[in-house]
This record gives sequence, C-alpha cells and structure tokens, in this order.
Amino acid sequence: MDRLYTPWRYDYIKGTSGEKTGHGTSCVFCSLRDRPDQDEQTFILQRAQHNFVVLNIYPYTSGHLMIVPYEHAAELSDIPKETSDELMDLAKRAQSILRDVYHPHGFNLGINLGQAAGAGVADHLHLHILPRWSGDSNFMTTVGETRVLPEDLKTTFNKLKGSF
Repeated sequence: MDRLYTPWRYDYIKGTSGEKTGHGTSCVFCSLRDRPDQDEQTFILQRAQHNFVVLNIYPYTSGHLMIVPYEHAAELSDIPKETSDELMDLAKRAQSILRDVYHPHGFNLGINLGQAAGAGVADHLHLHILPRWSGDSNFMTTVGETRVLPEDLKTTFNKLKGSF
C-alpha cells in the first residue's frame, strides 16, 4: 500500500501552523469562528446563532461540508440543546441545498467523537455532510487510493453560498 505523507495537514488539524489557522496553537474551528471578516477565504457558507456551516478543505466529494458549533466541545452531550437542535436543522437545510445543487444519489452524515472514532479534530465536535453518487468510489479511490474532485473549493463555495 502506498502512503502519501502530508505533514502540513497535521499542523492544520492540530492548529500549530500560524499560516493555516492564524492563531498559533488554537483549535482550527475556533480560529474559523473568530474570523467573521474572512468567511469567503475560509469557505464559511453560513453563520447561524449557535453553529456555522463550512466547506471541508480536505473533501471526500464535491460539496463535502461540516456544521460546527461555536462552542468548543468534544462531546455531543456537552453542547446545549439549542445548539444540537440548530445543528440538526442546519443539517436538514444543507442536505436539501446539496440535493438541489449537486443532485447526488445519496448522502453520508456523521459525527466522529474521539480520535479512535476517526475524528481529525477530536476536541471540537462537528457534523460532516457528504453528497454521494453511485460509482463515486472508482478505481482511483479503491486501487489508487486517490480522490478525484471535479471542482476546486472556490467553485464549490460559489455554487453553494447563494443558497445558504
């Protein structure tokens, strides 16, 4: 099996790259939260009362986005009901928007709690929403272990921004 090492991604996830997060060792999601004047550059599609919607800058598919509570919490049980209610309302809205814009065959929605569960940012929970298409795991993904994305993040952002 081939391995592609991306040490810059680890710095981004851990928040240790001043260039990526802009805040030294702070949480990447808290850093995004605290820069409302840079929403277009950071691909934030919507800021709601308790959560924000942002494109994943390491997408599995075009349209892969995340809903992130403003509150820095690792566990779903640690966020207030108002936050979790809004998170789910935003997930429903995001799914509808992604369906209208991309016409996927299905969706993956998920929250990975803890590093062992696959959370890349384990200390700040977030919900992933990924549009999926039949056959989107082609030979490049399954054999070459490489994702092929038909558009860049700026194009995805521009397609979705007007709908949020």
